[in-house]
Amino acid sequence: MLQSKSFVKKTKQGRIQKVVREHYLRDDIYCGFVPCTACAAAAERKLGAAAAAILVVDTNVVLHQIDLLENPAIEDVVLLSVVLDEVKNKNLSVFNRIKALCINKARRFYVFANEQHRDTYVKDMVGESSNDRNDRAIRVAARWYQSHLGESVKVLLITNDRDNKRKAIEEGLNAETVESYVRSLAQPGLLDLVVVPTSGDVSMEDVDDHRPSKKKVIYNEHKPMSEITSGLRCGIYHQGKLRVNRYNPFEAYVGSESIGDEIVIRGRSNMNRAFDGDIVAVELLPQDQWHESKSFIADDDEEEEDVHLVPNSADDAPRNTNSTQSTVGSSAPSISSRPVGRVMGIIKRNWNSYCGSLQPMPMPAGSGGVAHALFVSKDRRVPKIRIQTRQLENLVNKRIVVAVDSWDVLSRYPSGHYVRTIGDIGDKETETEVVLIENDINTRPFSTQVLACLPPLPWTLSPEDLANPNRQDLRQVRVFSVDPPGCRDIDDALHCTLLPNGNFEVGVHIADVTNFVHPGTPLDEEAAQRGTSVYLVGQRIDMLPKPLTEDVCSLRADVERLAFSVIWEMTPDADVISTRYTKSVIKSCAAMSYVEAQARMDDSRLVDPLTVDLRNLNSLAKIMRQRRCERGALTLASAEVKFEIDSETHDPLDIGIYQIREANQMIEEFMLAANVSVAEKILKHFPLCSLLRRHPSPTKEMLEPLLRTASSIGLNLDVSSSKALAESLDNAKSNDPYFNKLIRILATRCMTQAVYFCSGDLTFSEYYHYGLAASLYTHFTSPIRRYADVVVHRLLAAALNIAKLPPIFQDGPQLTGIADNLNYRHRNAQMASRASVELHTHIYFKTRPTDTEARIVKIKANGFIVFVPKFGIEGPIYLTPKGDKGGDWVVDEVHQRVTKPGTNISYAILQTVRIHMEVVEPQPHRPKLQLTLI
Repeated sequence: MLQSKSFVKKTKQGRIQKVVREHYLRDDIYCGFVPCTACAAAAERKLGAAAAAILVVDTNVVLHQIDLLENPAIEDVVLLSVVLDEVKNKNLSVFNRIKALCINKARRFYVFANEQHRDTYVKDMVGESSNDRNDRAIRVAARWYQSHLGESVKVLLITNDRDNKRKAIEEGLNAETVESYVRSLAQPGLLDLVVVPTSGDVSMEDVDDHRPSKKKVIYNEHKPMSEITSGLRCGIYHQGKLRVNRYNPFEAYVGSESIGDEIVIRGRSNMNRAFDGDIVAVELLPQDQWHESKSFIADDDEEEEDVHLVPNSADDAPRNTNSTQSTVGSSAPSISSRPVGRVMGIIKRNWNSYCGSLQPMPMPAGSGGVAHALFVSKDRRVPKIRIQTRQLENLVNKRIVVAVDSWDVLSRYPSGHYVRTIGDIGDKETETEVVLIENDINTRPFSTQVLACLPPLPWTLSPEDLANPNRQDLRQVRVFSVDPPGCRDIDDALHCTLLPNGNFEVGVHIADVTNFVHPGTPLDEEAAQRGTSVYLVGQRIDMLPKPLTEDVCSLRADVERLAFSVIWEMTPDADVISTRYTKSVIKSCAAMSYVEAQARMDDSRLVDPLTVDLRNLNSLAKIMRQRRCERGALTLASAEVKFEIDSETHDPLDIGIYQIREANQMIEEFMLAANVSVAEKILKHFPLCSLLRRHPSPTKEMLEPLLRTASSIGLNLDVSSSKALAESLDNAKSNDPYFNKLIRILATRCMTQAVYFCSGDLTFSEYYHYGLAASLYTHFTSPIRRYADVVVHRLLAAALNIAKLPPIFQDGPQLTGIADNLNYRHRNAQMASRASVELHTHIYFKTRPTDTEARIVKIKANGFIVFVPKFGIEGPIYLTPKGDKGGDWVVDEVHQRVTKPGTNISYAILQTVRIHMEVVEPQPHRPKLQLTLI
């Protein structure tokens, strides 16, 4: 049966077009109920024979009650196609979660294509809104199920929409709200999962003050979208993503393109219920309100600054907006050059589920009733969240997951609901799971659909692979790999052959992952969603299934493997004579660790061919590195921590700073060269759809803390360009052997994060990679663990006419979406890795109180922040009792020194101090690592 659907759309030129499409209706779409005899025998059936009721849920139930739907107590659910389409348009994250339920064979969730069924398709009615039309379609589908299944099972429409429920009952349907249905299941714990309606936030008693008369308006109402749109157009408001300071949750920043600067938002009142990651509309405050006050170490119980890993970019570092113009000892506020504003409205919410625990509180009398509690997230950027629970005694001293539902202007805190319990506070497995959840790391096992895409195992090289004219046989070439110890997912290998003319043939060989991961397959879609492998202490969460990462694709020694190769002819002075790219077959002769490769190069007694190849590569790498630095590439420093892990308990036995050897730098240099060469090749062929990587220059504000520190010790740093900064860092010398590395660490934390982008989205001048001083850069060398490299491999294959470019490369917005997801996943993987290191550092010191040296890296009015070089961490040292705002100490901003008047006691920036490190419990079940002066 054929219907026609018409709609209007706006073209890029601004014209309105009417589009008419044919819509085919069928009668062979089945109900999915196991006992149904009316549907064909071969039809898919997921709705159980013993179901008490078949649940038809509306769009808002899916959007707002997804945590409840994911609970195993909720089964036999019909998801209508009209509901799924609406959910996909409104919230892609929720859509992916409900889609996962539908394809999970262990869950009884059935998708019914009501928009394609002859009996359930509804035409648009004149004057009917799309929302009303969809509600009507849901009722029609529920009525069809009721008629189709008859008396065999009850069909129940679940909706919180009063009007939709009323109409359903009037039409003879069974309809209930979410809460009434959950209550009928007689499982009180499930009620904690039910999202409280927005109006419920107003009527709920305040946890801190049970007197309703105390209710008052705390926040301003958000402006409606129509007013926000008008204000943005007129320049009254400025749009951007709000980022809350990791180390001061009462300060946030909104990057605004409209004013070309970052707007500072101070205080929860000015944040106006915005969460980290929300897209907001901001109004600038009058300039006389852009004042800055003295900087303190936060010291109240809920916001005390923690010991953490040393930041490795400006995105990780605590912001310091204190003016350098402050007079010595002055407490008067100064006017900032940075704009200050307040949030006027939320354009797009970024509410997630959060991990944490309930704020310690006395247990209420009695049991089984509804208790009000405050949830405190592990992420300090998230405000406390008010929840109701019927199982308070089971949640105390546990790590739990809570989701946000609403935040009313009358409420100091947002309202949310309990989702699930992770485990006991302090338990290592629990805390590791918290790390993964907080950073949105996908740890689900690979689905059967994904695993079905893998080649048959054991995999071996086929005659077809060798006969492929686009694949060069390099098995006779002496190829080898150099990686961290114990590495099993080997992405890259190299060779260095002396040619008869005295030049070298140098090859970088990268695992040919795209030979096994084909576009559009479930395997490819899963890898694209995960974006990257995630490396925790002693644990790896793979982007691709292990049969690929550790076997089929891994360039292990003494096995034949497929590769994608970049091969140069180079002079002994590292001048490139020619470059070629080819798919290849290799057979690595050795898989060495960095330590093993370095030992070979250092042992003058060894003159075997492999060792000679290593030395030749290292000689070339040193020249390449020197040239890169001369062009302005930065040599920064980080305090990368490594652990020795107990093989049985998996607890840390020792901790130290990771040592970088010449072998590490050698491999890095050739990987960088390969990435640059591939970037040039793909951009030449695909100027509008290449996936590249850029590193934006740090802003003046980002560099200001480094410049202030340098100035206070008489060091002049030129930051006018990356080359000028590189030369300044090279000239930063002192009698202190650690001085230069410390300055480089401080410079590292001023840098922006490098990001992926689609070449068609930016101008060529914006492609620049500041840290590498490279006009073009991409990622090609790690396709086993980074999806960006998979994309780049496809681009390179198409540039070489080896394969066709997948259709997705013609879709600019979709490519931009891929780049955005890669940046999100890469960032989260970094943060998860850092959090894992911090967790294991905490575990290590729990039984090992330690005295050690530290360096002062930031002066505050009531103390200072120290960096502990031996362990790569930093944290606060208090000079005054907590709660005392430093009245006995005077800060000299110019010389970055804090002094106690009337004494000769003072502390200056970069000064060495002795500290004691110990895990303490300021509150029961709340251990923390504490630093104190000795």
